Amino acid sequence: MTEAVEVLIVGAGFSGLCMAIKLREAGIESFLILEKAEEIGGTWWANRYPGCACDIPSHLYSFSFDRNPDWSRMFAGQPEILRYLKDSAQRHGILPHIRLNTALREATWDDRNQVWHAIAADGLRIDARVLVSGMGALHVPRYPELNGLESGFDCFRGPAFHSAEWDSSVNLEGRNIVVIGTGASAVQLVPQIAPQAGKLYVFQRTPAWLLPRPDHPISERRRQWFRRVPGATWAFRTFLFWRLEMFVGGFLGNRWVRQLGEKQARRHLEKQIADPKLRAALTPDYQFGCKRVLISSDFYPALTRPNVELVTAPIAEVRAHSIVTADGAERPVDVMIYGTGFRATEILRGIRIVGRGGVEIHDAWEERISAFLGITVSGFPNFFLLLGPNTGLGHNSVVLMIEAQVRYVMSCLRLMRRRRETVMEVRESSQQGFAAEIRNRLRGTVWESGGCRSWYLDPRTGESPALWPGSVVAYQWRTRAVSSKDYEFGETLNSGGVSTSPETSPNRTKSR
Repeated sequence: MTEAVEVLIVGAGFSGLCMAIKLREAGIESFLILEKAEEIGGTWWANRYPGCACDIPSHLYSFSFDRNPDWSRMFAGQPEILRYLKDSAQRHGILPHIRLNTALREATWDDRNQVWHAIAADGLRIDARVLVSGMGALHVPRYPELNGLESGFDCFRGPAFHSAEWDSSVNLEGRNIVVIGTGASAVQLVPQIAPQAGKLYVFQRTPAWLLPRPDHPISERRRQWFRRVPGATWAFRTFLFWRLEMFVGGFLGNRWVRQLGEKQARRHLEKQIADPKLRAALTPDYQFGCKRVLISSDFYPALTRPNVELVTAPIAEVRAHSIVTADGAERPVDVMIYGTGFRATEILRGIRIVGRGGVEIHDAWEERISAFLGITVSGFPNFFLLLGPNTGLGHNSVVLMIEAQVRYVMSCLRLMRRRRETVMEVRESSQQGFAAEIRNRLRGTVWESGGCRSWYLDPRTGESPALWPGSVVAYQWRTRAVSSKDYEFGETLNSGGVSTSPETSPNRTKSR
Protein backbone atom coordinates (compact mmCIF):
# COMPACT_ATOMS: atom_id res chain seq x y z
CA MET A 1 0.00 0.00 0.00
CA THR A 2 1.43 3.36 -1.08
CA GLU A 3 0.23 6.70 0.24
CA ALA A 4 0.20 9.67 -2.15
CA VAL A 5 0.68 13.24 -0.98
CA GLU A 6 1.55 16.51 -2.60
CA VAL A 7 4.39 17.34 -0.19
CA LEU A 8 6.44 15.02 2.02
CA ILE A 9 8.33 16.72 4.87
CA VAL A 10 11.09 14.94 6.79
CA GLY A 11 11.44 16.06 10.40
CA ALA A 12 9.07 17.68 12.90
CA GLY A 13 11.36 20.25 14.48
CA PHE A 14 11.30 23.99 13.86
CA SER A 15 11.94 23.53 10.11
CA GLY A 16 9.37 20.84 9.40
CA LEU A 17 6.67 22.49 11.48
CA CYS A 18 7.24 25.88 9.85
CA MET A 19 6.97 24.30 6.40
CA ALA A 20 3.75 22.53 7.35
CA ILE A 21 2.18 25.65 8.84
CA LYS A 22 2.86 27.68 5.69
CA LEU A 23 1.46 24.90 3.48
CA ARG A 24 -1.78 24.96 5.45
CA GLU A 25 -1.93 28.74 5.27
CA ALA A 26 -1.68 28.42 1.48
CA GLY A 27 -4.57 25.96 1.42
CA ILE A 28 -2.42 22.88 0.76
CA GLU A 29 -3.65 20.04 2.95
CA SER A 30 -2.08 17.12 1.10
CA PHE A 31 1.16 16.80 3.03
CA LEU A 32 2.74 14.42 5.50
CA ILE A 33 5.53 14.87 8.06
CA LEU A 34 7.72 11.89 8.90
CA GLU A 35 9.35 12.12 12.33
CA LYS A 36 11.77 9.44 13.49
CA ALA A 37 11.31 10.20 17.19
CA GLU A 38 8.33 9.40 19.40
CA GLU A 39 7.52 13.10 19.85
CA ILE A 40 7.75 16.25 17.74
CA GLY A 41 10.36 18.89 18.51
CA GLY A 42 13.47 17.70 16.67
CA THR A 43 16.64 18.61 18.54
CA TRP A 44 14.50 20.03 21.38
CA TRP A 45 12.97 16.63 22.01
CA ALA A 46 16.22 14.67 21.60
CA ASN A 47 18.36 16.87 23.85
CA ARG A 48 17.04 16.47 27.39
CA TYR A 49 20.23 16.62 29.40
CA PRO A 50 20.24 18.63 32.66
CA GLY A 51 20.52 22.35 31.98
CA CYS A 52 19.67 22.09 28.27
CA ALA A 53 18.63 25.54 27.06
CA CYS A 54 18.88 27.87 24.07
CA ASP A 55 21.67 30.41 23.70
CA ILE A 56 19.45 32.80 21.72
CA PRO A 57 16.87 34.97 23.57
CA SER A 58 13.48 33.26 23.78
CA HIS A 59 11.52 36.01 22.04
CA LEU A 60 13.80 35.68 19.01
CA TYR A 61 14.10 31.89 19.06
CA SER A 62 10.50 31.38 17.99
CA PHE A 63 8.31 31.88 14.94
CA SER A 64 7.72 35.49 13.94
CA PHE A 65 4.12 34.57 13.07
CA ASP A 66 3.52 32.79 16.39
CA ARG A 67 5.14 35.00 19.00
CA ASN A 68 4.86 33.88 22.59
CA PRO A 69 4.20 36.59 25.22
CA ASP A 70 4.58 34.08 28.07
CA TRP A 71 8.23 33.06 27.90
CA SER A 72 9.30 32.60 31.51
CA ARG A 73 12.98 33.42 30.99
CA MET A 74 15.16 35.46 28.65
CA PHE A 75 16.83 32.19 27.57
CA ALA A 76 14.28 29.39 27.58
CA GLY A 77 15.12 25.89 28.72
CA GLN A 78 14.47 22.76 26.68
CA PRO A 79 11.12 21.86 28.31
CA GLU A 80 9.67 25.30 27.59
CA ILE A 81 10.87 25.35 23.98
CA LEU A 82 9.46 21.87 23.40
CA ARG A 83 6.14 22.94 24.91
CA TYR A 84 6.09 25.99 22.62
CA LEU A 85 6.60 23.80 19.53
CA LYS A 86 3.85 21.38 20.56
CA ASP A 87 1.45 24.25 21.28
CA SER A 88 2.27 25.89 17.95
CA ALA A 89 1.70 22.65 16.03
CA GLN A 90 -1.66 22.20 17.76
CA ARG A 91 -2.75 25.80 17.18
CA HIS A 92 -2.05 25.51 13.46
CA GLY A 93 -3.67 22.09 13.01
CA ILE A 94 -0.46 20.28 12.09
CA LEU A 95 -0.62 17.30 14.44
CA PRO A 96 -2.92 15.10 12.28
CA HIS A 97 -0.35 15.35 9.46
CA ILE A 98 2.56 13.98 11.54
CA ARG A 99 3.65 10.32 11.51
CA LEU A 100 5.79 9.66 14.62
CA ASN A 101 8.31 6.83 15.07
CA THR A 102 8.72 6.83 11.30
CA ALA A 103 12.21 7.47 9.95
CA LEU A 104 12.77 8.05 6.25
CA ARG A 105 15.11 5.43 4.83
CA GLU A 106 15.33 6.51 1.21
CA ALA A 107 13.64 8.57 -1.49
CA THR A 108 14.08 8.02 -5.22
CA TRP A 109 13.04 10.36 -8.02
CA ASP A 110 10.88 8.72 -10.69
CA ASP A 111 11.59 10.67 -13.88
CA ARG A 112 8.83 9.03 -15.89
CA ASN A 113 6.03 9.73 -13.39
CA GLN A 114 7.59 12.94 -12.03
CA VAL A 115 7.29 11.83 -8.42
CA TRP A 116 9.41 10.96 -5.39
CA HIS A 117 9.07 7.37 -4.16
CA ALA A 118 9.88 7.38 -0.44
CA ILE A 119 10.34 4.39 1.82
CA ALA A 120 10.31 4.66 5.62
CA ALA A 121 12.23 2.39 7.96
CA ASP A 122 9.01 0.57 8.90
CA GLY A 123 8.28 -0.20 5.24
CA LEU A 124 5.74 2.58 4.71
CA ARG A 125 5.77 3.79 1.09
CA ILE A 126 4.86 7.32 0.10
CA ASP A 127 4.68 8.98 -3.30
CA ALA A 128 5.15 12.74 -3.23
CA ARG A 129 5.56 15.38 -5.92
CA VAL A 130 7.61 17.54 -3.58
CA LEU A 131 10.16 16.39 -0.99
CA VAL A 132 11.31 18.74 1.78
CA SER A 133 14.10 17.93 4.22
CA GLY A 134 13.57 19.58 7.60
CA MET A 135 16.22 17.46 9.30
CA GLY A 136 18.78 20.16 10.02
CA ALA A 137 22.36 19.37 11.00
CA LEU A 138 22.28 18.80 14.77
CA HIS A 139 20.67 15.40 15.09
CA VAL A 140 23.40 12.76 14.54
CA PRO A 141 25.67 12.56 17.63
CA ARG A 142 29.43 12.53 17.15
CA TYR A 143 31.40 10.14 19.34
CA PRO A 144 35.11 10.48 20.09
CA GLU A 145 37.59 8.09 18.49
CA LEU A 146 39.51 6.77 21.48
CA ASN A 147 41.67 3.76 22.19
CA GLY A 148 39.35 1.36 24.02
CA LEU A 149 36.19 2.69 22.39
CA GLU A 150 36.72 1.30 18.90
CA SER A 151 33.64 0.36 16.92
CA GLY A 152 32.38 -3.02 18.07
CA PHE A 153 34.87 -3.19 20.95
CA ASP A 154 34.05 -1.06 23.97
CA CYS A 155 36.33 -1.72 26.94
CA PHE A 156 34.45 0.56 29.32
CA ARG A 157 32.05 -1.38 31.58
CA GLY A 158 30.05 1.43 33.16
CA PRO A 159 27.14 3.47 31.77
CA ALA A 160 28.18 5.63 28.80
CA PHE A 161 25.97 7.90 26.73
CA HIS A 162 25.95 11.03 24.58
CA SER A 163 24.41 14.24 25.91
CA ALA A 164 21.88 14.05 23.05
CA GLU A 165 20.86 10.57 24.21
CA TRP A 166 20.68 11.28 27.92
CA ASP A 167 20.04 8.25 30.11
CA SER A 168 17.99 9.54 33.04
CA SER A 169 17.92 6.07 34.60
CA VAL A 170 21.60 6.36 35.56
CA ASN A 171 22.13 7.51 39.14
CA LEU A 172 24.92 10.11 39.23
CA GLU A 173 24.89 10.69 42.97
CA GLY A 174 28.36 10.25 44.47
CA ARG A 175 29.76 8.66 41.31
CA ASN A 176 33.05 9.27 39.50
CA ILE A 177 31.84 10.95 36.32
CA VAL A 178 33.70 11.86 33.16
CA VAL A 179 32.44 14.46 30.69
CA ILE A 180 34.35 14.40 27.42
CA GLY A 181 34.16 17.76 25.66
CA THR A 182 33.68 21.39 26.65
CA GLY A 183 31.35 22.56 23.90
CA ALA A 184 27.85 24.03 24.01
CA SER A 185 26.20 21.01 25.67
CA ALA A 186 28.96 20.42 28.18
CA VAL A 187 29.00 23.98 29.49
CA GLN A 188 25.30 23.60 30.29
CA LEU A 189 25.29 20.14 31.85
CA VAL A 190 28.53 20.30 33.88
CA PRO A 191 27.20 22.91 36.37
CA GLN A 192 24.04 20.82 36.83
CA ILE A 193 25.69 17.48 37.58
CA ALA A 194 28.74 18.75 39.49
CA PRO A 195 26.91 19.00 42.85
CA GLN A 196 25.77 15.36 42.52
CA ALA A 197 29.12 13.88 41.53
CA GLY A 198 31.58 12.34 43.93
CA LYS A 199 34.26 13.39 41.48
CA LEU A 200 33.74 15.02 38.08
CA TYR A 201 36.49 14.98 35.46
CA VAL A 202 35.94 17.37 32.54
CA PHE A 203 38.14 16.48 29.58
CA GLN A 204 38.95 19.42 27.35
CA ARG A 205 40.70 19.24 24.00
CA THR A 206 40.38 22.91 23.06
CA PRO A 207 38.97 25.73 25.23
CA ALA A 208 36.12 27.88 23.96
CA TRP A 209 35.60 31.61 24.13
CA LEU A 210 32.89 32.10 26.73
CA LEU A 211 30.66 35.10 27.33
CA PRO A 212 28.38 35.75 30.33
CA ARG A 213 24.81 34.54 29.97
CA PRO A 214 22.45 37.49 30.54
CA ASP A 215 19.61 35.23 31.65
CA HIS A 216 16.89 36.15 34.13
CA PRO A 217 13.22 35.38 34.78
CA ILE A 218 10.67 37.47 32.89
CA SER A 219 8.30 38.89 35.49
CA GLU A 220 4.55 38.37 35.34
CA ARG A 221 4.13 42.12 35.01
CA ARG A 222 6.30 42.13 31.88
CA ARG A 223 4.44 39.14 30.47
CA GLN A 224 1.12 40.88 31.02
CA TRP A 225 2.53 43.85 29.13
CA PHE A 226 3.50 41.58 26.24
CA ARG A 227 0.01 40.06 26.22
CA ARG A 228 -1.93 43.33 26.40
CA VAL A 229 0.06 45.84 24.39
CA PRO A 230 -0.33 45.39 20.62
CA GLY A 231 3.03 45.01 18.93
CA ALA A 232 4.98 44.72 22.19
CA THR A 233 6.40 41.27 21.40
CA TRP A 234 7.22 42.38 17.85
CA ALA A 235 9.06 45.48 19.10
CA PHE A 236 11.07 43.49 21.65
CA ARG A 237 11.87 40.81 19.09
CA THR A 238 13.04 43.48 16.64
CA PHE A 239 15.29 45.02 19.29
CA LEU A 240 16.85 41.63 20.06
CA PHE A 241 17.35 40.92 16.36
CA TRP A 242 19.30 44.09 15.63
CA ARG A 243 21.32 43.79 18.82
CA LEU A 244 22.61 40.41 17.61
CA GLU A 245 22.77 41.28 13.91
CA MET A 246 25.24 44.07 14.53
CA PHE A 247 27.91 41.54 15.56
CA VAL A 248 27.98 39.67 12.25
CA GLY A 249 30.80 41.89 10.99
CA GLY A 250 33.15 40.39 13.54
CA PHE A 251 32.77 36.95 11.98
CA LEU A 252 33.10 38.26 8.44
CA GLY A 253 36.41 40.05 8.91
CA ASN A 254 35.95 43.09 11.16
CA ARG A 255 38.82 42.60 13.62
CA TRP A 256 37.67 45.51 15.83
CA VAL A 257 34.33 43.81 16.55
CA ARG A 258 36.11 40.53 17.32
CA GLN A 259 38.50 42.28 19.67
CA LEU A 260 35.55 43.71 21.60
CA GLY A 261 34.14 40.21 21.99
CA GLU A 262 37.47 38.76 23.02
CA LYS A 263 37.99 41.52 25.57
CA GLN A 264 34.62 40.78 27.15
CA ALA A 265 35.35 37.04 27.19
CA ARG A 266 38.76 37.55 28.84
CA ARG A 267 37.21 39.83 31.46
CA HIS A 268 34.56 37.18 32.17
CA LEU A 269 37.25 34.51 32.58
CA GLU A 270 39.40 36.65 34.85
CA LYS A 271 36.42 37.56 37.00
CA GLN A 272 35.33 33.96 37.57
CA ILE A 273 38.66 32.06 37.60
CA ALA A 274 41.27 33.24 40.11
CA ASP A 275 43.75 30.38 39.67
CA PRO A 276 46.29 31.48 36.98
CA LYS A 277 47.00 27.89 35.91
CA LEU A 278 43.33 27.03 35.43
CA ARG A 279 42.73 30.36 33.72
CA ALA A 280 45.55 29.66 31.26
CA ALA A 281 44.10 26.24 30.47
CA LEU A 282 40.74 27.86 29.69
CA THR A 283 42.15 30.59 27.44
CA PRO A 284 41.86 29.85 23.69
CA ASP A 285 44.85 30.36 21.39
CA TYR A 286 42.71 31.15 18.34
CA GLN A 287 40.68 34.18 17.29
CA PHE A 288 37.35 34.99 18.88
CA GLY A 289 34.56 33.50 16.75
CA CYS A 290 36.64 30.84 14.99
CA LYS A 291 34.82 28.20 17.01
CA ARG A 292 31.29 28.58 18.29
CA VAL A 293 31.20 31.30 20.96
CA LEU A 294 29.50 29.92 24.08
CA ILE A 295 27.52 31.71 26.76
CA SER A 296 27.47 30.65 30.41
CA SER A 297 27.70 32.25 33.81
CA ASP A 298 28.01 29.04 35.83
CA PHE A 299 30.46 26.84 33.88
CA TYR A 300 33.63 28.50 35.13
CA PRO A 301 32.46 28.48 38.79
CA ALA A 302 31.63 24.77 38.44
CA LEU A 303 35.23 24.06 37.44
CA THR A 304 36.47 25.62 40.70
CA ARG A 305 34.52 23.19 42.89
CA PRO A 306 36.76 20.89 44.97
CA ASN A 307 35.19 17.78 43.39
CA VAL A 308 35.72 18.96 39.80
CA GLU A 309 38.94 18.62 37.78
CA LEU A 310 39.61 20.05 34.32
CA VAL A 311 41.79 17.58 32.40
CA THR A 312 43.68 18.86 29.36
CA ALA A 313 46.02 15.91 28.80
CA PRO A 314 44.96 13.80 25.78
CA ILE A 315 43.18 10.53 26.49
CA ALA A 316 45.51 7.63 25.76
CA GLU A 317 43.23 4.74 26.66
CA VAL A 318 39.79 3.93 28.02
CA ARG A 319 39.78 0.92 30.32
CA ALA A 320 36.99 -1.05 31.98
CA HIS A 321 36.67 1.32 34.96
CA SER A 322 39.14 4.12 34.27
CA ILE A 323 40.70 6.51 31.78
CA VAL A 324 44.44 6.83 31.22
CA THR A 325 45.83 10.07 29.83
CA ALA A 326 48.99 10.62 27.79
CA ASP A 327 50.90 11.75 30.87
CA GLY A 328 50.37 8.30 32.44
CA ALA A 329 47.74 9.39 35.00
CA GLU A 330 44.84 6.99 35.55
CA ARG A 331 41.48 8.26 36.84
CA PRO A 332 38.64 6.04 38.11
CA VAL A 333 35.39 6.30 36.14
CA ASP A 334 31.90 5.05 36.95
CA VAL A 335 29.91 6.98 34.31
CA MET A 336 31.07 8.43 30.99
CA ILE A 337 29.19 11.25 29.23
CA TYR A 338 30.06 12.38 25.71
CA GLY A 339 29.56 16.10 25.17
CA THR A 340 31.17 15.86 21.76
CA GLY A 341 28.55 17.49 19.56
CA PHE A 342 27.09 16.38 16.26
CA ARG A 343 28.11 15.43 12.73
CA ALA A 344 27.07 18.86 11.53
CA THR A 345 28.84 18.74 8.16
CA GLU A 346 27.40 15.34 7.19
CA ILE A 347 24.08 16.53 5.82
CA LEU A 348 21.36 13.87 5.29
CA ARG A 349 23.54 11.25 6.97
CA GLY A 350 21.84 7.85 7.10
CA ILE A 351 19.32 8.61 4.33
CA ARG A 352 19.55 7.80 0.61
CA ILE A 353 18.25 10.52 -1.69
CA VAL A 354 18.47 9.37 -5.32
CA GLY A 355 17.89 11.96 -8.04
CA ARG A 356 17.98 11.99 -11.82
CA GLY A 357 19.98 9.22 -13.49
CA GLY A 358 20.19 7.23 -10.25
CA VAL A 359 22.69 9.64 -8.68
CA GLU A 360 22.68 9.51 -4.88
CA ILE A 361 23.03 12.94 -3.28
CA HIS A 362 26.13 12.06 -1.24
CA ASP A 363 27.83 11.01 -4.49
CA ALA A 364 26.81 14.33 -6.03
CA TRP A 365 28.43 15.98 -3.01
CA GLU A 366 31.57 13.82 -3.13
CA GLU A 367 33.88 16.75 -3.89
CA ARG A 368 31.98 19.52 -2.13
CA ILE A 369 28.64 19.93 -0.33
CA SER A 370 26.58 22.68 -1.92
CA ALA A 371 23.05 23.78 -2.70
CA PHE A 372 21.69 26.86 -4.41
CA LEU A 373 20.84 29.31 -1.61
CA GLY A 374 21.30 26.28 0.64
CA ILE A 375 17.90 25.03 -0.57
CA THR A 376 17.93 23.31 -3.99
CA VAL A 377 20.36 20.89 -5.65
CA SER A 378 20.86 20.34 -9.38
CA GLY A 379 19.85 16.84 -10.42
CA PHE A 380 17.26 16.57 -7.65
CA PRO A 381 13.95 17.99 -8.94
CA ASN A 382 11.27 19.19 -6.51
CA PHE A 383 13.64 18.61 -3.59
CA PHE A 384 14.12 21.36 -1.03
CA LEU A 385 16.48 21.57 1.93
CA LEU A 386 15.72 23.58 5.06
CA LEU A 387 18.85 24.51 7.02
CA GLY A 388 20.82 23.07 4.14
CA PRO A 389 24.47 23.80 3.27
CA ASN A 390 25.82 27.22 4.29
CA THR A 391 22.68 28.46 6.03
CA GLY A 392 23.71 28.09 9.67
CA LEU A 393 24.48 31.12 11.80
CA GLY A 394 27.11 32.03 14.35
CA HIS A 395 25.51 35.24 15.58
CA ASN A 396 21.70 35.19 15.40
CA SER A 397 18.57 33.02 15.54
CA VAL A 398 18.51 30.22 13.00
CA VAL A 399 14.69 30.30 13.11
CA LEU A 400 14.96 33.47 11.01
CA MET A 401 16.80 31.49 8.34
CA ILE A 402 14.20 28.72 8.47
CA GLU A 403 11.39 31.20 7.86
CA ALA A 404 13.27 32.74 4.93
CA GLN A 405 13.83 29.31 3.39
CA VAL A 406 10.21 28.22 3.85
CA ARG A 407 9.07 31.48 2.23
CA TYR A 408 11.35 30.68 -0.71
CA VAL A 409 9.99 27.12 -1.04
CA MET A 410 6.43 28.47 -1.04
CA SER A 411 7.51 30.93 -3.73
CA CYS A 412 8.75 27.97 -5.79
CA LEU A 413 5.44 26.14 -5.41
CA ARG A 414 3.52 29.25 -6.45
CA LEU A 415 5.81 29.69 -9.46
CA MET A 416 5.11 26.14 -10.61
CA ARG A 417 1.41 26.78 -10.24
CA ARG A 418 1.55 29.99 -12.26
CA ARG A 419 3.55 28.31 -15.02
CA ARG A 420 1.30 25.24 -14.92
CA GLU A 421 4.35 23.07 -14.25
CA THR A 422 4.84 20.17 -11.85
CA VAL A 423 8.63 19.89 -11.91
CA MET A 424 11.38 22.41 -11.27
CA GLU A 425 15.10 21.89 -10.85
CA VAL A 426 17.84 24.41 -10.17
CA ARG A 427 20.22 24.96 -13.07
CA GLU A 428 23.68 23.53 -12.53
CA SER A 429 25.18 26.87 -13.53
CA SER A 430 23.15 28.69 -10.85
CA GLN A 431 24.25 26.26 -8.17
CA GLN A 432 27.90 26.37 -9.24
CA GLY A 433 27.87 30.15 -9.33
CA PHE A 434 26.40 30.34 -5.85
CA ALA A 435 28.90 27.78 -4.53
CA ALA A 436 31.81 29.78 -5.95
CA GLU A 437 30.45 32.95 -4.37
CA ILE A 438 30.16 31.24 -0.98
CA ARG A 439 33.70 29.86 -1.18
CA ASN A 440 35.10 33.28 -2.00
CA ARG A 441 33.21 34.97 0.83
CA LEU A 442 34.18 32.34 3.40
CA ARG A 443 37.90 32.76 2.78
CA GLY A 444 37.98 36.08 4.60
CA THR A 445 35.91 34.96 7.58
CA VAL A 446 37.20 34.05 11.01
CA TRP A 447 35.72 30.56 10.59
CA GLU A 448 38.30 29.66 7.94
CA SER A 449 41.17 31.95 8.90
CA GLY A 450 40.91 32.23 12.68
CA GLY A 451 43.50 29.58 13.57
CA CYS A 452 41.26 26.77 14.84
CA ARG A 453 39.76 23.46 13.77
CA SER A 454 36.01 23.42 14.39
CA TRP A 455 32.91 21.40 13.58
CA TYR A 456 32.02 24.17 11.12
CA LEU A 457 34.66 22.79 8.71
CA ASP A 458 34.47 19.85 6.34
CA PRO A 459 37.60 17.79 7.09
CA ARG A 460 37.84 16.80 3.41
CA THR A 461 38.08 20.35 2.02
CA GLY A 462 38.87 22.58 4.99
CA GLU A 463 35.89 24.69 3.95
CA SER A 464 32.73 25.39 5.90
CA PRO A 465 29.54 23.87 4.47
CA ALA A 466 27.69 24.85 7.64
CA LEU A 467 27.67 28.64 7.91
CA TRP A 468 26.20 31.52 5.96
CA PRO A 469 28.94 34.13 5.35
CA GLY A 470 26.68 37.13 5.70
CA SER A 471 23.94 38.81 7.67
CA VAL A 472 20.44 37.47 8.18
CA VAL A 473 19.12 40.53 6.37
CA ALA A 474 21.25 39.70 3.33
CA TYR A 475 19.95 36.13 3.25
CA GLN A 476 16.35 37.25 3.65
CA TRP A 477 16.84 39.57 0.68
CA ARG A 478 18.42 36.83 -1.47
CA THR A 479 15.54 34.43 -0.75
CA ARG A 480 12.67 36.93 -0.88
CA ALA A 481 11.34 35.34 -4.09
CA VAL A 482 12.37 32.71 -6.61
CA SER A 483 13.75 33.77 -9.99
CA SER A 484 12.68 31.53 -12.87
CA LYS A 485 16.01 32.10 -14.64
CA ASP A 486 17.72 29.98 -11.98
CA TYR A 487 15.52 26.96 -12.75
CA GLU A 488 14.49 24.53 -15.45
CA PHE A 489 10.91 23.27 -15.62
CA GLY A 490 8.98 20.31 -16.91
CA GLU A 491 5.60 18.53 -16.91
CA THR A 492 2.86 21.09 -17.65
CA LEU A 493 -0.46 20.52 -15.86
CA ASN A 494 -3.81 21.20 -17.40
CA SER A 495 -5.32 22.26 -14.09
CA GLY A 496 -2.39 24.01 -12.39
CA GLY A 497 -0.87 23.26 -9.01
CA VAL A 498 1.20 20.30 -7.93
CA SER A 499 -0.33 16.94 -8.69
CA THR A 500 -0.87 14.43 -5.91
CA SER A 501 -0.65 11.32 -8.05
CA PRO A 502 1.30 10.22 -11.14
CA GLU A 503 -1.83 9.63 -13.21
CA THR A 504 -3.32 13.15 -13.09
CA SER A 505 -1.59 14.40 -16.24
CA PRO A 506 0.43 13.11 -19.20
CA ASN A 507 4.20 12.97 -19.01
CA ARG A 508 6.52 14.89 -21.25
CA THR A 509 10.25 15.27 -21.55
CA LYS A 510 11.88 17.83 -19.30
CA SER A 511 12.39 21.09 -21.17
CA ARG A 512 15.91 22.47 -21.46
